[in-house]
Amino acid sequence: MIPSLLPLTDIPQPLDPVPLDKAYRLLNHGPTVLVSCRHAGVDNVMAAAWVCVLDFLPPKLTLVLDKASHTRAMIEQAGQFVVQIPTVAQRDLTLAVGSVSLAEDADKLRHAGVQLLAVPAVDQPLVAGCSAYLLCRLIAEPHNQQTYDLFIGEVTAAWADPAVFRDGHWQFENADPALRSLHHVAGGHFYAIGESVGEA
Repeated sequence: MIPSLLPLTDIPQPLDPVPLDKAYRLLNHGPTVLVSCRHAGVDNVMAAAWVCVLDFLPPKLTLVLDKASHTRAMIEQAGQFVVQIPTVAQRDLTLAVGSVSLAEDADKLRHAGVQLLAVPAVDQPLVAGCSAYLLCRLIAEPHNQQTYDLFIGEVTAAWADPAVFRDGHWQFENADPALRSLHHVAGGHFYAIGESVGEA
């Protein structure tokens, strides 16, 4: 059930490692994200809007995953997952993977047009075309997970497209507008991140 895998060397945009002490900046602007997981040979991807930076070093994040989510059960079993930042160009893909469960459609990823990256030494799927990626280890907190649907992940590696994130900062104002991040409002309504208003 794995969609077409693209070796990292064959993807159209390069990816640069992001130092872990700067990984929190990939999420600090509140984007909608894609959460992916592989368990027992099955890949899945879902959209999520409730993701937040929790700590700097080691970098940690929180995410809310409903009990009905198939990805949630996979993450609990696999103990790891990937959070990635989709772009404006991936709006339809983001909406598609956020609207259909793998439990309802075994070919969900193919129907949504998802391509996955094959990353050496990383046994988790990364969605091709995103602007940034955070590989996470689940910090198991059963009470929080069951009571509040709240999951905690420690970021163990991060990468970003240097066309839009470099030197530890987003460069949206200097990049193709199609690379801007998505911000979910409700239903199928998204905004793209706006213009920079300068630094203090």
